[in-house]
Amino acid sequence: MAAPGIRLTAVGGPTALVEFAGARLLTDPTFDPGGTEYRTPVYVLRKTTGPAIGPDGIGDVDAVLLSHYHHFDNLDREGRRFLDRASVVVTTTAGAERLGGGAVGLDAWQSTDIKAADGRIVRVTATPARHGPADGDRGPVIGFLLADAGAQAPAAYISGDSVWYDGVAEVARRFTPGVAVLFAGAARVPAVGPSHLTFTAAEMVVAARAFAQALIVPLHVEGWEHFSEGRADIERAFEAAGLSSRLRWPEPGRTIDLA
Repeated sequence: MAAPGIRLTAVGGPTALVEFAGARLLTDPTFDPGGTEYRTPVYVLRKTTGPAIGPDGIGDVDAVLLSHYHHFDNLDREGRRFLDRASVVVTTTAGAERLGGGAVGLDAWQSTDIKAADGRIVRVTATPARHGPADGDRGPVIGFLLADAGAQAPAAYISGDSVWYDGVAEVARRFTPGVAVLFAGAARVPAVGPSHLTFTAAEMVVAARAFAQALIVPLHVEGWEHFSEGRADIERAFEAAGLSSRLRWPEPGRTIDLA
């Protein structure tokens, strides 16, 4: 239950710098300050906490892994400007069409290779994700598997905004990553319905059992008003399941070695 060579620095919300096989990869960039509101015709999102590290502190990255482009809590205004710092943006096919430029769009199970500064290759494979209930259309979302191109199996899984469902279960059936980064917090936006849109604590326990060899790293648990669960809920669920030793909490602004 280890993933040698993976370092993760939590920035805030869904945003983390993942350093692996020589590459610097940033998930769902969000850099706006706390207190920012995002009004749409249907709902209002409110950001409660700013980033622990700003764009200049992150610097240039080899790729942005953007689970979806159409929600502010996964790509806010400063995050959108940050995309220009990445050699490539890997996202959904719909997102790539919308973003243009160097964006690479992937459907589930498709892969693309990212070349690190030292010449090594990281293979990024898109995974299925469902952003809420089966009968709700929240737009296309993907997760990611990360593998050293010379390795036999992926080292890390990043869920993106998803709930536990058959698509994520299929990822666990096919692969045994050493790290599973799960977007949690049981996000709920009452204006679009009562259902949770990201992993609940109970679903994280199910995922931990399915990804039986993985450290479980919760992400996207704080920083936005619409989370209905927090760290205490997740810790209680894992303690009740006897799985507390599998949790690895990232602290905003600090780098942790996932090994």
